[in-house]
Amino acid sequence: MSRITIKKILNKKGKKPITCLTAYSKPITKILDKYCDIILVGDSLGMVLYGMKTTKEVKMETMILHAKFVKQHAKKSLVVFDMPYKTYKNKNEAYKNAKKIIKETKCDAIKLEGGKKLTYIIKHLTKNKIPVMGHIGLLPQSSNRYKLKGKIPSQRKQILKDAIALSQSGAFAIVIECVIESLAKIITSSIPIPTIGIGASKYCDGQILVTDDVIGLSDIKPKFVKQYSKVGKIIEKSVKKYCEDVKRRRFPTYQNVYKS
Repeated sequence: MSRITIKKILNKKGKKPITCLTAYSKPITKILDKYCDIILVGDSLGMVLYGMKTTKEVKMETMILHAKFVKQHAKKSLVVFDMPYKTYKNKNEAYKNAKKIIKETKCDAIKLEGGKKLTYIIKHLTKNKIPVMGHIGLLPQSSNRYKLKGKIPSQRKQILKDAIALSQSGAFAIVIECVIESLAKIITSSIPIPTIGIGASKYCDGQILVTDDVIGLSDIKPKFVKQYSKVGKIIEKSVKKYCEDVKRRRFPTYQNVYKS
């Protein structure tokens, strides 16, 4: 099983759709690694795993802890680390933190949220051999609610400028979140690097979602999510049955105990 590299991701542009999902643990990583091109250790873990209200509360050390084990158990997929809020305020801080992240987790790349204002940071990171994935459109680290982007002409123009600027600064791919379909299509055809959509249409070069949303383990249900299973219901059913068996002394049975 050959490992997915950044070069392979770049070569998929306009040819084969790129598959991406999030992971924060060994069991999910091992499943995703069989099928996904990219695994993102997303700062969404703050909300998904810890019940935080926004991604702004996520600390870098928490992310590093999860990313270590994701990278350890991802044998094929490219693993990208989502840099938390306020960890890349300037190029020196961004480089210091990104260097620490790569060293401690062995992740293949980092992801930053933001447009044209980040180009000098991305140039500095890539110059120092740290691969960067961009993120434009809706920026969860800057917004507390989901709001469609690109309805207003001036906003569409700015988001397109952001995409072009990021691609020219050295990013190897860009996540486009929650933008109107026509804008995602224009961006994808206007830049030479892959676009990864989340609520940004089928015209992107790839798609990413939060795994817990896909398998029915979260309460968040934005329009752009398709739920493929209801794992939460399966877990609830199992827990309920277990508790009933314990209360009625049906568990443990002779098969679950050790005889002398």
